[in-house]
Amino acid sequence: MVEGTPKTVVMKFGGTSVAGAEEIKRAARRIVAAREAGARVVAVLSARGKTTDELVASALEISERPEPREMDMLLSTGERISCALCAMAIHDMGHKAISLTGSQAGIVTDSSHTKARIIDVKADRIREALSEDRIALVAGFQGVSTESHDVTTLGRGGSDTTAVALAAALDADVCEIYTDVAGVFSADPRIVPDARKLTFTSYEETLEMAASGARVLQLRSVEYARNHGVRIHCRSSFDDGEGTLVVTEAEVKARAKQENVEQPSVTAVTHTDDEARVTLVGIRDEPGVAGEIFNALAEAGINVDVIIQNEPVGDDELADLSFTIDRSELTAATDALSALGDVSQGVRTDDRIGKVSIIGAGMRSHPGVAAKVFEVLGGEGINIEMISTSPIKISCVISADRVPDAVRVLHQAFELGADAVRPEEPEGAEHRPTVSG
Repeated sequence: MVEGTPKTVVMKFGGTSVAGAEEIKRAARRIVAAREAGARVVAVLSARGKTTDELVASALEISERPEPREMDMLLSTGERISCALCAMAIHDMGHKAISLTGSQAGIVTDSSHTKARIIDVKADRIREALSEDRIALVAGFQGVSTESHDVTTLGRGGSDTTAVALAAALDADVCEIYTDVAGVFSADPRIVPDARKLTFTSYEETLEMAASGARVLQLRSVEYARNHGVRIHCRSSFDDGEGTLVVTEAEVKARAKQENVEQPSVTAVTHTDDEARVTLVGIRDEPGVAGEIFNALAEAGINVDVIIQNEPVGDDELADLSFTIDRSELTAATDALSALGDVSQGVRTDDRIGKVSIIGAGMRSHPGVAAKVFEVLGGEGINIEMISTSPIKISCVISADRVPDAVRVLHQAFELGADAVRPEEPEGAEHRPTVSG
């Protein structure tokens, strides 16, 4: 920010934060308070409460397979309603506001209906509004295709990406994401009551959390923030407390050093219990077969998570290939695979699969973390069916009904509760790590 120019803040309010009249008025008061504190304010709003679900249900009453372009036209209305109502509330508080659709705000996307990606942000109209001392309210989750000029939507949670993209385009000081939770936690507080709210987390850790089941932020919004250096502040709509800052890993380390605490090897335990596993039995063990399979899935718009292929034990043996997907995409996946013909001898599915993951940038320098995960889950009698890793994540695919147990025992084993962060011991003292490696 150039010295002497007002601070620019992008504030995003999720569906529960604008669910009813009082919630919209509360959001309006927050927006006005930021403006009265001297900031230039852009607010991105989601559809109210269950509006999007209701619109989807309305579409399915009319058509079993709604045409994607018309689905986007329908779904984009929810966020527009929220913005118009909030603008009315702000006007009643004595401030000037203007509500804008995604296309009016300059959100330009590709042509992939229902799952479009932002390719440009032409925020001239927002800048004009800010220069006129207006508060700009932007409908989240939507944009306009650069090719067809049709309305597009960004997929579930897309308002997060709208907010981060606008923050990047406007060189905002911070992008505040307001939800019904107080920030990012070390585990889901509904499963682990003593889960700790994280003061800071890195883009990389947050990306892994979002990809592994944490629902505080949409995955693509974190990717966009990391790529454009946008500071994200996740906080509650319902109290004024500080939330969780998502920043660079260097800043996380600097903050930990400043606060005189250790950076633990594991930061959080995340989970999902709505996955399915697909196994192709007896596939040809030859070059190009896997590419053929996953190209078919990609063309059907299916995101694949964990992948495992066994090696045949003999020259004449066939291989098996297993992968996990979102349970809601299971039918589409089996349809796509059926169209491949004789690529395998059969397809088996299991729609009661879950996944538990541990995530932490400190894992890079702490050996033995994986061994501890497997030991803890084994001690609890939880069978691990598939394993996926990255430098800062270990994910275990397990039965969906054991996911809560796995989350609790791993959270306890790695001492991630509210009392887990300790001051560092004086130099020269016997070192006792937060977790054993």
